[in-house]
Amino acid sequence: MNILDGRKISNQIKEEIAVEVAQIKERGEKVPHLAAVLVGNDGASLTYVGSKVRSCKKIGFESTLIHLPEETTEVALLRQVEDLNANPDIDGYIVQLPLPKHIDEEKVLMAVHPDKDVDGFHPANFGKMALGMETFIPATPFGIMELLRRYNIETEGKHTVVIGRSNIVGRPISILMSQKGKAANATVTVTHSRTKDLTEFTQKADIIVSALGSPDFLKADMVKEGVVIIDVGITRVPDETREKGYYLTGDVDFDQVAPKASYITPVPGGVGPMTIAMLLKNTLLARERHS
Repeated sequence: MNILDGRKISNQIKEEIAVEVAQIKERGEKVPHLAAVLVGNDGASLTYVGSKVRSCKKIGFESTLIHLPEETTEVALLRQVEDLNANPDIDGYIVQLPLPKHIDEEKVLMAVHPDKDVDGFHPANFGKMALGMETFIPATPFGIMELLRRYNIETEGKHTVVIGRSNIVGRPISILMSQKGKAANATVTVTHSRTKDLTEFTQKADIIVSALGSPDFLKADMVKEGVVIIDVGITRVPDETREKGYYLTGDVDFDQVAPKASYITPVPGGVGPMTIAMLLKNTLLARERHS
């Protein structure tokens, strides 16, 4: 069993980006600038956005955090999005999800200009990705692909089972892994909460990407020997015996499944750090497009 170490690989990527940023500064050019919009005080979102801001500082990016109160109206948020679209200093930005229930997420994401959509959620970017054109790839699937590439995981002709069909992870990773290229050329099956006899699919899978958000869902009897496991799920499980009052776990029952796996991502420390690294990579790409 080998650990797919997202922290190590993400740090390598950040170091590579930092070298590029240093060269940009030496030439006297504008450094990349990433903005993040956060509405409300969701604990996980605050942690995630804070990590993005620290990463920007570490590699030499400019960063802006726009923290709006929970009661911010949809109209006010859309106005903020338009301001960011029009601001030439901002190369790319994200609107942190989830948004409060009174705000239509789809309407907000549609308002983000595709050229600044470093999350890769806009239909224009998603469509280009599906067609294999150069674009912003959603950061989590982008991170998974980079992890597979850097560990030289053989994917060609392999049966990949994706658990989950969200537009953020499940659907895009299924498209990317079925396309031509490195860490791709796989035969992909997309499963989800309505799939009958899910275990029949997972037991035959060479690679499993689980993005269900259900703690410890995938058990040892559901996978075969030598499987590659990519665990995208991350859930806060309440636990009063812990200092923070909770612990983080993935979709995969790690202790059970790891002995059967050839490669496996831990939670935390697997896909999560890669997501932030690829968001930074997308911001660098956005800056190149605007220069």
